[in-house]
Amino acid sequence: MKLAFDLAALIARVTIGVIFVAHGWQKWQNGLGPTSEMFTRSGVWQPELAAGFTTVAELVGGSFLIIGLLTRLAALALLCVSLGAIIFVHGKNGIFVTNMGWELVGALGAACLLLLAAGAGRISADGIIRTVLRRRAADQTLPESTGSGTTTTMPTNVRTVRETPHTEPPQNGIHPAQNGAPTQNGTPPTPAGTEPRADVPRQSTPPPAPPTSPPAPPATGTTPRATGTTPPATGSGANLSDDDMKALDALMSDDQPRRKPPE
Repeated sequence: MKLAFDLAALIARVTIGVIFVAHGWQKWQNGLGPTSEMFTRSGVWQPELAAGFTTVAELVGGSFLIIGLLTRLAALALLCVSLGAIIFVHGKNGIFVTNMGWELVGALGAACLLLLAAGAGRISADGIIRTVLRRRAADQTLPESTGSGTTTTMPTNVRTVRETPHTEPPQNGIHPAQNGAPTQNGTPPTPAGTEPRADVPRQSTPPPAPPTSPPAPPATGTTPRATGTTPPATGSGANLSDDDMKALDALMSDDQPRRKPPE
C-alpha cells in the first residue's frame, strides 16, 4: 500500500506541477501589467500584488511539486491561488472551461488540498531528506544508549548466573562436605582425598532408643500403718482371741511400747 501511494503521489505531483508551471510561465511572458489589469477588471484587491504573488506561486510552487521539495508549503500556496481564481474570476461563469468556469481551477485546488494533507510520498525530495535525517538520528542515539548502559534487556548468561543457587566456595581447597560437616541424609562425610566404594554400602546410624520409664524409688525403712481392722483369716486356726488380735496390731503398728532401761 505504501508503494502504491508513493507512485500515485508522484504522478499527481508531476502532473499538477507541470500545469501550474505552464500557467505561471504564460503570465511571466505576458508581463505583470496585463495580469494586473485582468485582476483589476475582475475586482481583485491589490491587483499588482496579487499578480506578482500568483506568477511566483505558479512558477516556483509548481517546480517544487514536480521534484517533491517543500511539498506541503507549495501546495498551500497554490491552493490559495486556486481559491482566489474561483472566487474572483471563474466562480460566476459556471463549471465548464469553455465558458471560463471553475472546472480546471477546482480540480487543481482539490489536488493541492490532497497533497497538503497526505504529503509527497517517499519518491520525492522530502522523502529522501526525511530518510537521511532518520538514519543520522538513529546512528547518533545508538552509541549513546550503548555507552550509558541503560538498556533494559538482560543477557542470557547473566540471567543464568543469577538464577543459579549460591554455593559456598571451598575453604583452603576443602569442600564443606569434606571438612567434617554432616550431609543432609545424616551419613558421615567422605574424607578428603578418598572416593567412596560403590560395592560397600554405607551404614546408617541407628535411631536412638526411646526413653524408658523411670525406676521405682527405693523403699524406706518404715512400714505403712494399717488402717481399720484386719480381716479375719479363713481356713483352719482362723479363730483368734482378742488378746491375739491386740498382739498382732501391736506388732504391725509403729508405736510399739518401749522398754525402760534397767536402772
